Amino acid sequence: MQNQIEVIGLTKEYDERTKALRGVTFSVPRGEWVSIMGPSGSGKTTLLNIIGCLDSATSGTVKIGDTAVTSLRQGQLTRFRCQNIGLVFQQYHLIPHLTAIENVMLAQYFAGSVDEDDAREVLEQVGMGERLDHLPPHLSGGEQQRVCIARALVNAPRLLLADEPTGNLDSDNGRKVLGLLRELHEDGRTILMVTHSPEVASNGDRILKLADARLVSDVSNRGGKDMPAAAQEDAGANRKKAKRRK
Repeated sequence: MQNQIEVIGLTKEYDERTKALRGVTFSVPRGEWVSIMGPSGSGKTTLLNIIGCLDSATSGTVKIGDTAVTSLRQGQLTRFRCQNIGLVFQQYHLIPHLTAIENVMLAQYFAGSVDEDDAREVLEQVGMGERLDHLPPHLSGGEQQRVCIARALVNAPRLLLADEPTGNLDSDNGRKVLGLLRELHEDGRTILMVTHSPEVASNGDRILKLADARLVSDVSNRGGKDMPAAAQEDAGANRKKAKRRK
C-alpha cells in the first residue's frame, strides 16, 4: 500500500548555527494517526509546516501521495495545500470580521470552488450548526477550534495536520476536539498531530519524538486498538522501509 506521507532526510537550516531539522526520515501509511512530541525548539512545528506546504526545506524530500511537495514552486504549493491538506492551528487563525460560515467558505474560495451548503454541512458535523452567523470574538475557544476543524475539512482532504489542537482549550473542550479527531480518524483520514501532552499524544497509533532537531523515537502506540482499514495493508513493511532510510 502506498504511504500517505514519506519524509526522507529532511533538513531545515536558518543559518550555519541554527538547524531546525537534521535528516529526519519516516513514513506514514494512509489512515494512520501519528502524534509528534518533543521539547520546545525540537523542530515539531517546523516539520509540520514543511509537510503542510507552509515552509520550505533546505534539503531532503517530502512526498504526499505521489507528489514530491518539496519540488513544487510556491504557487503550486499553495494550490496543492488548499486541495489536499486540512490544517488545524493552536491559535485558530480565523478572520475576526467574518462569520463562522464565511471563514469556512474562505477555504473553499482559495481551493477554487465555493459551496455554502457544503460549508454549512461541515459546521453541523462539528456541532456548530447553531452558530453559523457568529463572529469569532463571540465564540468560545472550543467553538473557534471547531470552526477551524470545519474549515480544514470543507475541501474533503484525506490528510489532516493539527498543531497543538487542544493547547489553548480547557479540559472539557479539549476532550470534545479530540473526540472530533477520533471520528475523522475512524473515517479513514490520516492525521499528523503535534502536542506537548502525553495524554493527548496517546490518541495516536504512533508517537514520534524529536529532540535537538532529530527524530529520536518512533514507537507504536496501537496496543489493543484496531488499525484503521486504510492503514492495514503492508504497514509493517512501510515501517521497516522507513527505518532502513535512517
